[in-house]
Amino acid sequence: MKTLLTFTIPLLCSTLVWSGYLEDDQDVLVPQDWADVGRVRPSEQLELTFALKQQNVELLEETLRLVSDPDSAQYGKYLSLEEVSALVRPSELTQKVVRHWLQSHGVTDCLTVHTQDFLQCTMTTEVAETLLPGSKFHRYIRDGRSLVRSSSPYSVHDDVHQHLDFVGGVHRFPPKGQDLSKASANGKHKQPMAWLHLGVTPAVLRTRYNLTAADVGSAQNNSQAVAQFLEQYYHPADLAEFMSLFGRSFQHLSKVDRVVGTQGGGKAGLEASLDVEYIMSTGANISTWVFTNPGRHESQEPFLQWMVLLSNMSDLPWVHTISYGDDEDSLSDAYMMRISTEFMKAGVRGISLLFASGDSGAGCRHLTKGENSFRPSFPASSPYVTTVGGTSFKNPFKVTYEVTDYISGGGFSNVFKMPDYQASAVDSYLKAAAAGLPPQTYFNTSGRAYPDMAALSDNYWVVSNRAPIPWVSGTSASTPVVGGMLALINDQRLLKGLPALGFLNPRLYKLKGQALFDVTEGCHLSCLDEQVQGKGFCAAPSWDPVTGWGTPNYPALLAALLEK
Repeated sequence: MKTLLTFTIPLLCSTLVWSGYLEDDQDVLVPQDWADVGRVRPSEQLELTFALKQQNVELLEETLRLVSDPDSAQYGKYLSLEEVSALVRPSELTQKVVRHWLQSHGVTDCLTVHTQDFLQCTMTTEVAETLLPGSKFHRYIRDGRSLVRSSSPYSVHDDVHQHLDFVGGVHRFPPKGQDLSKASANGKHKQPMAWLHLGVTPAVLRTRYNLTAADVGSAQNNSQAVAQFLEQYYHPADLAEFMSLFGRSFQHLSKVDRVVGTQGGGKAGLEASLDVEYIMSTGANISTWVFTNPGRHESQEPFLQWMVLLSNMSDLPWVHTISYGDDEDSLSDAYMMRISTEFMKAGVRGISLLFASGDSGAGCRHLTKGENSFRPSFPASSPYVTTVGGTSFKNPFKVTYEVTDYISGGGFSNVFKMPDYQASAVDSYLKAAAAGLPPQTYFNTSGRAYPDMAALSDNYWVVSNRAPIPWVSGTSASTPVVGGMLALINDQRLLKGLPALGFLNPRLYKLKGQALFDVTEGCHLSCLDEQVQGKGFCAAPSWDPVTGWGTPNYPALLAALLEK
């Protein structure tokens, strides 16, 4: 039963106010690796992010479709940040109601963004718990890192409920980083033997994907970026060392042009080192930015902070690669829907967002005793990003054709419906592979299917903390490699006076596999049970939910994407 509250909001001409939950489906269970060290003092400062309801989201989606479809007269006619803001900016009523609600509780230390759809506010814990009935903030510790979160659901007054999507900084523990040493989700460990092959380097990638020494950037108005979370930092000295070891055969940059955020001290992260080194060696000689988002305050959500940054910067790189993901079922639908709207806002500005598909195959969610289902990953499952899966060389002795990397994330969303651009390709796969598909109780055949394409994800060389490290694996590797190639294609487009590629998927699916190496062998892992016995989906001719359309044949892909 809801509780009647009686305080006056003059702007709303009402004294009867109820409260309701904003994210009632959010998983509030505290992950086992976070230790609860007690309640936060009432006077302690928190910083929360209020996601205000936006206007014209359906029109935004239609605009994205038109500017991303090469058959549309609007193709490539991207919007400026100011135009996006004018389209989605919350109504005057929404802004007034939310601000008055905050001010009536003494919350005045707030920052907004250009699009005015986020408010980041500082307040005491006592005020936060009054604003958000039901919330109880505790401090949690993992691996020496402190975090403040509420493990109980929060509600807001009904007067503001219709004006907010969610409140950031209340729930959502950051996921554990991927194990880049190739430990699979079923506990087995693939231990390569050094004499089999020397591992993937920029030279190997350039050979496999047919890039020449001349395939480097030269356009002045081109740039690319990686985004880092979870206390991951790169070291400039590692990048310089990597390029001196592996970048001798092509022109390249050895320094990042811009860091957005604060680089932490201490050791470099293997993930960050991998991302920066491989986007800069594949997208060689292209200006590169690093977004580093540890969160300025322990109540912040670093991934959300990055999204807020994109809403507030008029000048951004054309390609962003992100090796980050979480299980769909651990997040609220409201949160995922709103974050996907943020992806749309980036897409209509001509920005390409690439996400790693994950390193757990189809995943596995244990529902009840003896009943399991596959476990999609977000943001990989968003219809508004390009998701990159992983492959391995068939013959480990030499550069040869590719097969599925068994960790490659892929499957079907349980939250987002299948977008029109991929419906035909996915339907063809489901019909052709019907006899060998897992039981349909394991996945949602009408959901957004991913990945969209793939690249090598197995046995990379990385320099981290000044040491060359072999056998680094994961879709965290394949994603910046594809991102670097798209940045090279953007380079050639910009030199010809063409717009940047923007949201790639509508165009990618119209190519129907043209200009990509089709991957048709191998399966990825899933639930270890009697019905599927650890096997998820398998690669097949054309599109499949393990490697998408396949891996890039760079000169053919360049030619196909330079046509308009």
